[in-house]
Amino acid sequence: MPESAQRDPAVPILPDVQYYSEAPGRVNLLGEHVDYNGGAVLPMAINRSVRIEAKVDKNGTCRIDAIDLGKSVEFSLDSIESKTDKNGKPLPSWALYPAGVAWVLNNEGYCVKGIHAAFGSSVPVGAGLSSSAAVEVAFAALWQVVGDWKANPLELAILCQRAENQYVGVNCGLMDQFASACGVEGSAVWFDTRSHESNAVKLPENTVVVVADTGVRRGLVSSAYNDRRASCEEALRHFQGAIPGIMTLREVSIDEFNRFSAGLAEIPLKRSRYIVHECARMDTALDVLSRSDAVAFGTLMNECHAGLRDDYEVSCVELDAMAETAWKLAGCYGSRLTGAGFGGCTVSLVERAEVGGFVVGLRAGYQDRTGRNAEVYICEAVRGARAGLNSH
Repeated sequence: MPESAQRDPAVPILPDVQYYSEAPGRVNLLGEHVDYNGGAVLPMAINRSVRIEAKVDKNGTCRIDAIDLGKSVEFSLDSIESKTDKNGKPLPSWALYPAGVAWVLNNEGYCVKGIHAAFGSSVPVGAGLSSSAAVEVAFAALWQVVGDWKANPLELAILCQRAENQYVGVNCGLMDQFASACGVEGSAVWFDTRSHESNAVKLPENTVVVVADTGVRRGLVSSAYNDRRASCEEALRHFQGAIPGIMTLREVSIDEFNRFSAGLAEIPLKRSRYIVHECARMDTALDVLSRSDAVAFGTLMNECHAGLRDDYEVSCVELDAMAETAWKLAGCYGSRLTGAGFGGCTVSLVERAEVGGFVVGLRAGYQDRTGRNAEVYICEAVRGARAGLNSH
């Protein structure tokens, strides 16, 4: 789904709409790539979302219209097991996300009714703002209200993660689906991916979150995302030999990493070094934010970018150019790539009084360095997914 303008929710996409759902994208402020290593993360649901309008299909078929793509697909609960449409043709890649949600809900015993649904998005695709998770969560919330069954937002997020892992084939952690389902208006959310504990966290006073899109795109399935996870698992097995009882890289301290990392091959060494230090940064972040210390939090963001660039190796020329440009601008406390990497967006924490000049300077500086134009968004923290009967 290419990016589209935010739709007026009062204007139906479908005639005779019965139901709607909406799920936001997210930006992660700190704790990148640690959600599949047991770490804590700090996402924020943002004011860009996927919106679905739907009506029940009495024949039990699911027809999904991707408005931004101008494409449609029809499948049944029988056909999705083989990832095919009702005519036996392979599902297009965009349709794997709603079909995967239907598949996992059906397998878990939830009522999945046939629907005719149309959806559009204002979350840029492939930009690291979790457009795929927003699609998954929006469809899960929709089928929940259509089927009249109960699940809390965290349960919906876990089901959607399972769909992406087992059906789509991306071995992602839980952060993206959690943020889309459980976002808190006006706050970021500290989320412990090991215990599933979460708390709303206010950002430093008089600051604004700014997201800048490099325009460079990557596909998660075809990228090196799964390779990074495999390297972390290899490193974990190494440390388990030296530190009995640990289950995740989060449990390895910086001191233990320095003591026991000898013998690791170069790639798992670098990947795990980043994870261990990023988990330590997350431990520091809560204290920093409790003091509303924008300077200290910005430093953590900058250190995160350096680690993602040098040890996790998921940055690119354009992401580095965007972050480095931001670092030199007045009012910027910190800036780093956000999301899986290999392209997409940066996130910056900016002094509110300087945000206008920052946006202008960031666009100009990025264009000078790369020849590319940047889309820049001033983001607000919004609530997680919602769904219900259409009121129009």
